[in-house]
Amino acid sequence: QKRGFRQRRRDRWVHCVPGQAARDAYSKEEINYMFSMMSNDIGIDLGTASILVYIKGKGVVLKEPSVVAIDRDSNKIITFGEEARLMIGRTPGNIVAVRPLRQGVISDYTITEKMLKYFIRKAVGKKTLRKPRISVCIPSGATEVEKKAVEDATYQAGAREVAIIEEPVAAAIGAGIDIGKACGNMIVDIGGGTADIAVISLGGPVVSTSIKVAGDDFDEALVRYMRKKHNLLIGERTAEEIKINVGAAYRRPEVLTMEVRGRNLVTGLPKTIVVTSDETLEALREPAMQIVDAVHNVLERTPPELAADIFDRGIVMTGGGSLLSGLDALIEEKTGISTMIAEDPLTAVAIGTGKFIEFAHGMGLDGERDEY
Repeated sequence: QKRGFRQRRRDRWVHCVPGQAARDAYSKEEINYMFSMMSNDIGIDLGTASILVYIKGKGVVLKEPSVVAIDRDSNKIITFGEEARLMIGRTPGNIVAVRPLRQGVISDYTITEKMLKYFIRKAVGKKTLRKPRISVCIPSGATEVEKKAVEDATYQAGAREVAIIEEPVAAAIGAGIDIGKACGNMIVDIGGGTADIAVISLGGPVVSTSIKVAGDDFDEALVRYMRKKHNLLIGERTAEEIKINVGAAYRRPEVLTMEVRGRNLVTGLPKTIVVTSDETLEALREPAMQIVDAVHNVLERTPPELAADIFDRGIVMTGGGSLLSGLDALIEEKTGISTMIAEDPLTAVAIGTGKFIEFAHGMGLDGERDEY
């Protein structure tokens, strides 16, 4: 007697033999549907600073720094994500913590591929019956070569199908905006490496720009300011802490202070100073105004009808960089348009990228790259 199992199909039970069960009991369409239910649709926000993974039905399941620790002597990867980030500036000479993405695009293909594979497996788990469909967001100013690099790395990391989506479109979806309507919506997405500004209508960007000024540039501006004003050398982690705790792009109602430790460039010894929010206002003025100028540039190129929509609806900000205190107020003051931060700016792009895959298959996504 052949070994098999009983499986309920609609209103009756059928005897199925392994290997032929699905062929005998189900149509091709039913098999494809079952496999789609057994696999995961994944959205990945592949950022310069962080990588976020969204899984359909579960939400954002992973958020880790886009950092990889490597043994320089053996060229072997030691660890990824938060563990690697904690090593920045604190590792022996043979261990380096690197960011394989710079200003929103891949700078080291091999490491990016391995990092993607690691985080996908961590988010999904090893027991998957079918490779996932994955949508990945990229800066709106990415070149064809850069898009192809992201696509190839995602396939190599284990994707069955790949969709490429521009960050402003993903951000708009994640912020809860209905991008399918014939009206203008302005998105300002500020990540770690790039700021993407776009006017979106009928499902896509009408006018857009991408500048390589974002959260990392805020950190670098603070490092330069501390060196120039206080003869103090600080690392990028300290600069990020200053930005988060007392950073400002617009004068705060009350002055905040923070103790900062670093190395005195004159004596070479450790030194502690007190930094105020007003000082960070001075330090961050240049990169903040570059973003404001980019917003102004997009508004100047926006068709009149859509510009009227934006004036009524306001500007929506997403991304970690949007959380810099007062940046929304600065944009509002310089443009005269109401500016607001999305409800969950840190995960908006990841959520939008993940939700995009839900209807991407119906738009003709069949294993070849689709761009939106």
